[in-house]
Amino acid sequence: MSRFAEVKALVDQLEGDLDKFYNKGNKTAGTRARKALQDLKKVAQDIRLDIQNKKA
Repeated sequence: MSRFAEVKALVDQLEGDLDKFYNKGNKTAGTRARKALQDLKKVAQDIRLDIQNKKA
């Protein structure tokens, strides 16, 4: 799976959980959203490091 596809999949997953949390008050969805955001942060950092290494 390409890195961009991985980011898109995480964002798609995040969208549903954020909707459930903010619009329906589902606290468990908030927990899942926080985890997805952390995963997104890790993937973004990996991509940033990969780009930096390829530039060098």
